[in-house]
Amino acid sequence: MRSIFLSLFLAGTAILANAQNKSEVYKFEKITPEMLQRRTYALDSGANAVILADVGQTEIEGNAKGWFNFIFRRHRRVHILSKGGYDEATFSIPLYHQSSDLEERLENIKATSYNLENGKVVETKLTKDQIFTEKKNRNLDIKKITLPAVKEGTIIDIEYRITSDYLYTLQPWDFQGSTPRLWSEYVLQVPSFLEYLFIYKGYIPFYISEKSDRVTQFTVLQPKDFGPADRHQLTAGVTTYRWVTREVPGFRPEAFLSAPSNYLSHIDFQLAAYREPLNYRNLVPTWPQQAQTLLKDENFGQKLDNNNGYLSEVMGELMRGSKLEQAISIYRFVRDNVTCTQQEGIYLQNPVKDVFKSRKGSVAEVNLLLITMLRYAGIEADPVMISTRSHGTVFTTYPMLTRFNYILATVNIDGKTWHLDASKPRMGFGRLHPDCYNGMGRVVNNEASPVYLIADSLREKKQTVVFLGSPDKKGWTGSFQQTPGYIESYRMRRYAAEKGTATLFADLQKSLGQQIMLGKTSVDSLSQFDFPLGIRAELTMPLNDEDIVYISPMFGEGMQENPLKSPERLYPVEMPHAIDETFNMTLYVPDGYVLDELPKSTRMKLNEQNEGSFEYLISHSEGVISLRSRLRVGKATFTAQEYEVLREFFSQVVAKHKEQIVLKKKK
Repeated sequence: MRSIFLSLFLAGTAILANAQNKSEVYKFEKITPEMLQRRTYALDSGANAVILADVGQTEIEGNAKGWFNFIFRRHRRVHILSKGGYDEATFSIPLYHQSSDLEERLENIKATSYNLENGKVVETKLTKDQIFTEKKNRNLDIKKITLPAVKEGTIIDIEYRITSDYLYTLQPWDFQGSTPRLWSEYVLQVPSFLEYLFIYKGYIPFYISEKSDRVTQFTVLQPKDFGPADRHQLTAGVTTYRWVTREVPGFRPEAFLSAPSNYLSHIDFQLAAYREPLNYRNLVPTWPQQAQTLLKDENFGQKLDNNNGYLSEVMGELMRGSKLEQAISIYRFVRDNVTCTQQEGIYLQNPVKDVFKSRKGSVAEVNLLLITMLRYAGIEADPVMISTRSHGTVFTTYPMLTRFNYILATVNIDGKTWHLDASKPRMGFGRLHPDCYNGMGRVVNNEASPVYLIADSLREKKQTVVFLGSPDKKGWTGSFQQTPGYIESYRMRRYAAEKGTATLFADLQKSLGQQIMLGKTSVDSLSQFDFPLGIRAELTMPLNDEDIVYISPMFGEGMQENPLKSPERLYPVEMPHAIDETFNMTLYVPDGYVLDELPKSTRMKLNEQNEGSFEYLISHSEGVISLRSRLRVGKATFTAQEYEVLREFFSQVVAKHKEQIVLKKKK
């Protein structure tokens, strides 16, 4: 099994040493009836669509604004094979803009749908009224294009160009996605006076990786208030990079995988420096420099330390007791009174004062308001920027702000640190959702201190006790008690708030199976968000005078199926947290019955390092059957090389949890 390749390097360094240099070039041939008649491809016979070719090219040129811009050209051809592939006929193209001197423009769109009708190729071209603009925010528009006349068998072809003034981040490229790709090619032309970081990650080796050098002339026009623009010319070397992948299968998400973007083969580019004949300038900031930029940004930290007198109406009541008690009160106030309307973003779209008054805002706005209120109370509090698991990992060596999508608060009181997220109702003080445990984050302060939120450190401890005693001819009576882990308790609280508490016990009834009936039920700590829930229920299990009684001793609480289904895996296993689940069961054998079959006890370790273990201890003594099952997985993340061992471990747990107790009526 292969491991992921993740690389951060400067222009001029080869991406993959084993990539081949070839002169092969893809040609977009004329669409023929034979091409349209095809319905399957060997790469994936069940694919809903196949990308026949996706070719992109970026080059940098001088402009009429006194500087440089890049031109990105793309030509993409897709064969739609079934209705499930219709999404491939819709394109969303982001375009950024701040002013006329800093913008992106979409130009030269050509798109055609090809269909086979009466044995002939029929073309349907895209018209301007089929292109729509969505205003995402003040700096971002989304151009949406849906090709016409798409049906099963259609081949779509689209070309477009983007002119961009944003030299800091060139157009990225995906070599892999959910749809199989027969040919994916990206060409980048970099002048010697601009130095870029190339950031490549993925599992797919390049079919072609080559570069060539040439010398060319750049022309820059410097506009003047009066008269014609000044014309400047410079001669510089240009390195052309060409990367190709071919016959890349569609990416299929598997269980216990964080963001697919972590594993899809992809390349990004970030401007690192200006070089001669430009004045040399290093453009790679340090983490502290990047943090200072954020703290001075009016859309982030500029107003966090202002007087903020508008808070006085509520702060008097909250600033009572010790600093820790004040912090808890302020946290609960924001959590319970301010609604989070958007669960991503690191910048303010509205001033903190407006968020306070409207009682709603994005996750960044909610938690920056929390920090503002904590600082008002004299409590040391700072923002922490992270990337959530669903968003993807960040690069620890280079401070790319685009990799972050979430803001937390960190509080330091008497030398102890708490991380807070007031955007989620019913989340306890100092607790975070598992989606926040995604590696490194950064405190936005003078030091830009790193924060490590690792899923391995998050442990869910669950305990369940089932007692079935006092058996008579009608059956058993007993009890069910459970303390779920904190995260499971959080999910159950949300579920109960949306559907009602009764749904918790309806689900419990379903999991216990038809042989168990619930009586009186109760839930502890439903409104005490700092603690896990306590679930209790009275149980009855009928006997019905059967000659043979089959009992599943885990009563629905065991591992029902192996979540790791694939026989092999390229990617790591990324569980949201470590596991520690204990189940205890006591069952009295009723008069008139004898024990016929009892599962065997077992103990096993996950590996030699004892990073997990499973014990299943069951016994019978004087008419009482006792079971203790404990499943412990001490870490959340496993490499692809560890996958086979983990999968087999879970398989054995599932098999043991499915075993039954058999009682027979005495003869």
